Amino acid sequence: MAACDKTVPRQTVKRLPDYLTYLKGKAEEGVINISAPVVAKGLNLNEVQVRKDLASVSENGGKPRTGYLLSELIMDIEKYLGYDNVKDAIVVGVGHLGSALMSFKGFKNHGLNVIAGFDNNESLIGTEVNGKRIFSNDRMPELCKKLNIHIGIITVPDEYAQKVCDLMVGAGILAIWNFAQVHLKVPDNIIVHNENLAASLAILSKSISIDDTK
Repeated sequence: MAACDKTVPRQTVKRLPDYLTYLKGKAEEGVINISAPVVAKGLNLNEVQVRKDLASVSENGGKPRTGYLLSELIMDIEKYLGYDNVKDAIVVGVGHLGSALMSFKGFKNHGLNVIAGFDNNESLIGTEVNGKRIFSNDRMPELCKKLNIHIGIITVPDEYAQKVCDLMVGAGILAIWNFAQVHLKVPDNIIVHNENLAASLAILSKSISIDDTK
């Protein structure tokens, strides 16, 4: 049975992006083979848990002494997550924040390319932001599947976030960067990263207050 056909626990799926980031870093260092104990130490995780996690998605498995062939392990994790195309993404909700993200050039430094925006505001549909076209939300399934898009960014008002999330999942999106301040309900194989700007500001403000008391 292929790794991508296995039933993988939700908590394992949540850890896979961390494994992927760590392993790609090791690949850049020139590492060829890597073992579960090394990964566990590098990520400060339980070695037994790491062995189970990697075995659940690896096509070939690790070998005694040498461990996993790093390039194959990276491909196995990307395959399971559906990250065959990790570079292209869409933004849904082209207001001030959505427009800013569509215009942000720094994403390219991290291999992310926002290629289009989606919105239900008729005055925006057909226009462009930073050379990227804005489409109606109802065209999302068609275009995401056609262009093999697996990353979606949600910047709509909170009350519309779940509906947009459901639309993304139906369109084949596998990883969601959520800027709405709501908890999204998604299938187990979908990765969601919540970006809470208000919480980040509160932490920053609190840090300043603490420093001022010194």
